[in-house]
This record gives sequence, C-alpha cells and structure tokens, in this order.
Amino acid sequence: MKSARWPGVFFLLVTATGWALNWPAMKILLREWPPLFSRGVAGVAASMLLAVIAVCAGEQTRVPRQLMPRMLLSACTNVFAWMGFSTLSMKWLSVSEGALLVYTMPIWAMLLAWPVLSRRPSAAGFIALLLGLAGVVVLLGGRGFAFDAGKLTGILFALLAAVLFALGTVIQTPVPVSPITLVAWQVGLGCVPMVVAGLLIEHPDFGALKADGWAVLVYMTVVPMGVCYLAWFATLRYLAPEIASIGMLLVPIMGIVAAALALGEPLGLQEIAAMALTLSGVALALRRKGESKTAG
Repeated sequence: MKSARWPGVFFLLVTATGWALNWPAMKILLREWPPLFSRGVAGVAASMLLAVIAVCAGEQTRVPRQLMPRMLLSACTNVFAWMGFSTLSMKWLSVSEGALLVYTMPIWAMLLAWPVLSRRPSAAGFIALLLGLAGVVVLLGGRGFAFDAGKLTGILFALLAAVLFALGTVIQTPVPVSPITLVAWQVGLGCVPMVVAGLLIEHPDFGALKADGWAVLVYMTVVPMGVCYLAWFATLRYLAPEIASIGMLLVPIMGIVAAALALGEPLGLQEIAAMALTLSGVALALRRKGESKTAG
C-alpha cells in the first residue's frame, strides 16, 4: 500500500514545484508586461495546448450546451478570479505576502460553507481561522500597518482571489467532463477576458518583452498550466484528495524560498513565523474538511 503512494508523492512534488516557481516567475514577467494581459496570454496558449493533449488522450472535447453555465461559473471563480487577481496583486505585494494571502483560500471556504451549505465550522475550524489570521497579521504587521494605497490594493486583490475561489469551491457542483478537457475549457474561458481587459485597460507594449520575459511566458504556459495540471490529475489517482490538498501547502513555502533566492525578497524570522502560523491554519481547515467528507 505504501509503495502505491510513492508515484502520487512524486507527481505531487512535480505539481507543487512547478506551481511554486510560477510565483517568482510572475514577478519577473510583470517587469515587462502588465499582469492581466501576460497571465491571459499564457492561459489562452495553455488552453490550446491542453486541448491538443485531450484529443491525443482520446477525450471528448465537446461540452454539452446545458453544462456551459456551470463551466462559465467555474471559469470565473477558479481561473479569472484566482489567476487574474492573484497576478494583479503581485504588482504591489512581495511573493511571500501574495502567496500566503491567496493560500488562505481553504479557510474562507470553510467559513463560506456555514451560510451557504449550513455547515457550521467546528472548534478546530475556528482555531484554523485564528491561526491563519495570526500569520497574516505577523506578515503584514511586522513593519507596522501604515500601508499606502498600492499595498492595500494588492492585499484586496489577493484576498478577492482567495475568497472568490473559495466561494466557487463551495457553490460549484462537479462538471461531468473529462479532466484534461475540463481544465482546457476553464482556462480558456477564464483567460480570454483577461486578454481583452489587458488590451483595453493595460495597453501592453508588445515589443517590451525581452528574452527573460519570453522564457517566463513559455514556462507559465507549458509547466504550471500544462505539465502541473496533468501531474495533479495523476496525483489524485494515487493519493486521497484531502492528503493531496494538504501536500499543496508546499507551494507557498517553495514559492517564497524561490523568490528569496531568485529575487532577493526578504526571508527572515517574520516570514517564517507567518508561514508557520498561516499554513498550520490552512492545514487544519483542510484536515477538518477531509474528515467531514469521510464522515458524510
């Protein structure tokens, strides 16, 4: 039984590493292209790549018309809000700030399930909330709370990404579509509006992208949105979803360390304490969620 888990652990590490490195990669790309347009272009290209992979895997890529409203809702919360707003937050926040705020999502999902699904959080759930909030306070309050308008805007976008993704998780029912096809459609539907909004609002300079920017753009297209999604589906074939979800807490940790090494962002006792508190809360929220599903 243990040996059967090792492939799952391997695929989980591949997924976590690819998604973690995307955080400092986004900061590099934002030096040359605006956030919505850059993330949208990478997403549209990735959706086309995933569609080709789905066809090669023998999946039916046509989605029944009656499923499109659910697909659009999922694309809005899981892609446009999650990817778009988290990328926007990177204009004003460091990787440690943005990643930890965004990865509070399971805590908000636990809280939103109370009014939406009448699923009251347990005592452990409230402890998870307090741990998560304590980590955020340590991270953002270490140098005082005198935030300028840009910092507050970044915090708002990061929290919007987390809360809207959490809301989508709570209200969304599974869409009966093959996994690779599902991701291809969701990423495409969620990223096309980013490209349009980027062209209309951000007015990107197409000639501004240098060699490092092109390398990051290719990486974002192929690895986080291509290889990592395929590895994630492979992970779920070997590991229970709640175990895999807790394992994904490696993403912000690895992302913050990578940003410190590659971009020189701070990584001291304050950041380590914030990670420990916030991610402990998130892990507890995920654990309680997994236990309630098992009990149900």
